[in-house]
Amino acid sequence: MFTSNRILVVEDEADLSDIISFNLQRAGHTPLQAHDGAAGLTMAKRERPDLVVLDLMLPKMDGLEVARRLRAEPTTASIPIIMLTARAEERDQLSGLATGADDYITKPFSIPVLMARVDAVLRRTSPAAGVSSSAIGPVQVNLDTHEASVDGEPLRLTTTEFKLLTALMQAEGRVLTRQELISRAMGPGIRVTDRAIDVHLAAVRKKLGDSGALIKTVRGVGYRMSPERETAH
Repeated sequence: MFTSNRILVVEDEADLSDIISFNLQRAGHTPLQAHDGAAGLTMAKRERPDLVVLDLMLPKMDGLEVARRLRAEPTTASIPIIMLTARAEERDQLSGLATGADDYITKPFSIPVLMARVDAVLRRTSPAAGVSSSAIGPVQVNLDTHEASVDGEPLRLTTTEFKLLTALMQAEGRVLTRQELISRAMGPGIRVTDRAIDVHLAAVRKKLGDSGALIKTVRGVGYRMSPERETAH
């Protein structure tokens, strides 16, 4: 059954914001709009949308700062973020992902591509019914509640970080290539660089603290997660 989602569009180009919002509404979602970073941050905190489509270059507060502040607040930390930007360089994409963006789309883009990426992120956000929790050492994830913890302490993970951690735990020690991780965390057909996955996993390791050493880098192949702690690479 289709579920309507509330999607906040933070974009200072009014025409583009209206086009995106029109297509979101046509797809059955409820769009919200803000035209500068400060207003977008305030609206996200107040409305708690299911997804934020966030432009990078915004007046009053840029998109990177908006993303940082959303991730720093417990009430908004898990809201998925798709960043829009005219900056196509890899370093800019990695900067966006490092601040907690779940996806990153460069301008100009086609509306069908944006809608497909919105659907992909929302599918990743939706918990899988009937899946019990998994644990490796002190790390536990629960797909029914979309929660993760270490030694009983809750973790604040982005949607993509949660999916990557879950994929590694469900692999039960098997090595997953970066492409497998991209497919499991972001969906088939999504194109991101291998370094983007490295950035996400570096963030996961940091949030896991000492337990980040449970995630091992298998050079030239990918990553695996096992109960034996080693020094994280």
